[in-house]
Amino acid sequence: MAQAYVADTGNGGSEPEPSEPAFRRRLADLRKDPGIWRRGIVLAVLAALVSLVMVFHAHLPNGVGNTGSLIETFLPWLGLAVPLLLAGAVIRKSATALIAILLTAVVWLNLFGGLVTDKAGPGGDLTVATHNVDADNADPRGTAESVAGSGADVLALTELKASAVPVYEKALAATYPYHAVEGTVGVWSRYPLTSTRPVDIKMGWTRAMRTTVRTEQGEVAVFVAHLPSVRVRLNAGFTANQRDNSAEALGQALAHEPLRKVVLLGDLNGTMNDRALSPVTSQMRSTQGAAGDGFGFSWPAEFPMARIDQIMVRGVTPEASWTLPRTGSDHLPIAARLTTAP
Repeated sequence: MAQAYVADTGNGGSEPEPSEPAFRRRLADLRKDPGIWRRGIVLAVLAALVSLVMVFHAHLPNGVGNTGSLIETFLPWLGLAVPLLLAGAVIRKSATALIAILLTAVVWLNLFGGLVTDKAGPGGDLTVATHNVDADNADPRGTAESVAGSGADVLALTELKASAVPVYEKALAATYPYHAVEGTVGVWSRYPLTSTRPVDIKMGWTRAMRTTVRTEQGEVAVFVAHLPSVRVRLNAGFTANQRDNSAEALGQALAHEPLRKVVLLGDLNGTMNDRALSPVTSQMRSTQGAAGDGFGFSWPAEFPMARIDQIMVRGVTPEASWTLPRTGSDHLPIAARLTTAP
C-alpha cells in the first residue's frame, strides 16, 4: 500500500502567510503608540487659533492700529496655515494636531471655498470695467488701449494724473464717444452720460463721482471712487482712518441715490471682508463673490494678494467677473458682465 508523505515546512505544515502591507504595519504601530494624542499640542492650538480668527474676525479689536481691518484684508491667506501645520503634524505623528487642522480646513472651505469655483454665467447686457491706472504710469496710452480692448461698455479710471488725462481722452475717443472726468476719476462710456457730479468723500479734493448712464435697458447710476490709501507702519499699525471716513461718506451717497440700478466702480483700498467698508458693502453686492472665478485679486499687479479694486452692484444682476491683463499700472484692471434688464 502506498504511503503518503507530508513535506516539512517548518511551521507545522501550514502555508507561509504573506507579509503584511507596510502601511498597515505603520497604522498598527501608530495605534499602539501612546504618544499619538499627546504630541503636537502646540500645532493643534495654533490650528485652533487660526480657525477662531477666521470665524470671529469681525470681533477682533480695531482700536489699536486697526489690527482687525489689517487681518481682514488678507483673511483668505490664512488658509496657507493648513498645509504648513499639516506637514508639522505628519512629522510629529500627532492625531490631535491632524484633527484640529482638519477642522481648520473645513472652516476655510466654508468661508472661501465658494470663491474658488467658477460662478460665471452666459447672460448680461452691460459690461463694465475699472482700473487704477497709477499716477506714475509710464505708458498711459498703452494702458488705455489695453482696457479699451476689454469690450467694456462703461469704463472707470481712477488715479488720473491731470497731465495724462488728454492722453486717455485721445486713446479712448474711438471706442467711447461719451466721457466725464471729475478730479482724479473718470468714466468713459458707449452710452450717453447725464447728471454727472463730484461726490464728496471728505478728502479735500475730488476722488469720487456719480453719473447716469443711459443704456438701452434704462438708466443706471454709476459711482466711481478712489478711497484713500492705507499703510502698514511699525509705529502706527494699519493707518486706515482717513479711508474709513471716506467709506462712510461714500456709503451715505449711495444710500441717497434715487435710481434703482446702481453700479460702484473703483479702488476702495479694502476688501469685502474689511468691516471698515461696511457702510458701502452692507448695501452693495460684489460681482466677484456672486459671479467670479477665483479670488480675483487685483493688487499688487506683480503678485496680486488682495482684491482692493471693486465692482459692486445694487438692483442689477452680476453674471460674470474677471481680472484683465496687466498694464503699466501697479493694479490689475477688473471687469464684470451685468444684466440690467428687469
